[in-house]
Amino acid sequence: MKFTETKHPEHKVMSSVEYAERARGYVNRMVEKESRGWGDQGPALGRIETRYGIPYWTLEHLRKWAKTCETSLFHRIRAAYLHMCEQQVLRAQHEILVEKASGEFDDDLASLEAEAAALAARIQAKKEARR
Repeated sequence: MKFTETKHPEHKVMSSVEYAERARGYVNRMVEKESRGWGDQGPALGRIETRYGIPYWTLEHLRKWAKTCETSLFHRIRAAYLHMCEQQVLRAQHEILVEKASGEFDDDLASLEAEAAALAARIQAKKEARR
């Protein structure tokens, strides 16, 4: 009788340093999307703090100096980032609907509409899987 070893997919456990690097990327992208121009990074952090309840100085620390990040904070930041992405997709869908209503709807907009709907569905699935 021959036995074979079952190979299971490996689940990589991230270190607190890797969490910090990924969180830094999320925070930087959120600030980039929230900023209204040069010199607006501080106020953008304040708006992110107000909207998502993550303290200003925690966000600032992650952007500039943090070497580690707690798992719970990382998941809060990731959830905020996914929410911000979802809001951008919803804005794009609204703009497509406005164009559609103007009567100048063509194949390019139809394909954009389908892509936006698919992206919104993927984001929603990620959010559901996280729960």
